Amino acid sequence: MLRTPTGGAGHGTAAAGELVSIGTVLSRLRDEFPEVTISKIRFLEAEGLVEPQRTASGYRKFSPRDVERLAQILRMQRDHYLPLKVIREHLDALERGEQIRLPSPSPQRDLLDGAWDTEGDRPTAARIGRAELLAAAEVTEVELVEWESYGLIAPIEGGGYDAETVTVAKLLADLGRFGLEPRHLRAVKAAAEREAGLVEQMVAPLRRHRNPQTRAHAEATAKELAGLSVRLHAALVQTALGVRLQ
Repeated sequence: MLRTPTGGAGHGTAAAGELVSIGTVLSRLRDEFPEVTISKIRFLEAEGLVEPQRTASGYRKFSPRDVERLAQILRMQRDHYLPLKVIREHLDALERGEQIRLPSPSPQRDLLDGAWDTEGDRPTAARIGRAELLAAAEVTEVELVEWESYGLIAPIEGGGYDAETVTVAKLLADLGRFGLEPRHLRAVKAAAEREAGLVEQMVAPLRRHRNPQTRAHAEATAKELAGLSVRLHAALVQTALGVRLQ
């Protein structure tokens, strides 16, 4: 259980104490969170999870409350693998003086809203069979065979499919109704693989770390980077087409 004192100022208001620069914040956090970076702190600010003050010149100044809030965020990510949306809800509850209950730390934490098993240090999605995939995605065997022939869908190592393949199959079927054939979508798959390779490059040092918590944090970081990549891709497509999705 976590609890903060009631009646405090919101997280964007400086508490009593010294205001410090982002570099000082980084040095204070790194004893407990060696992988934290200035970019990470800026990202959390951009997501509205912390709101430092700004000087007239635009420099960030963090209060002791801001620093403690950042530490809470990083602990929730490292120890409980919580997504930022849930972390924000927990922090808002704490600001109201409410108690929250965090899930027990577990390597079997559900990272992608599906069932997971563990294999070594990396989570692997629960497997479904071919018949289950066809039924869940409401597609035909002929369609699945064609998608597989173009490399748009493939079984995971050891056989079967992961739950995300259902989403892929449904999207392929929807695009097909607009006349987009598998041969047209190979470029989309290639672009996705390049993006995945970039994310993998960023988290690879964390995955090689000796500390199990650091390796687990790599998975949460990969998910966060993947989400940002998806949002960027969507924004770039909308910009290129001059449209806005609702």
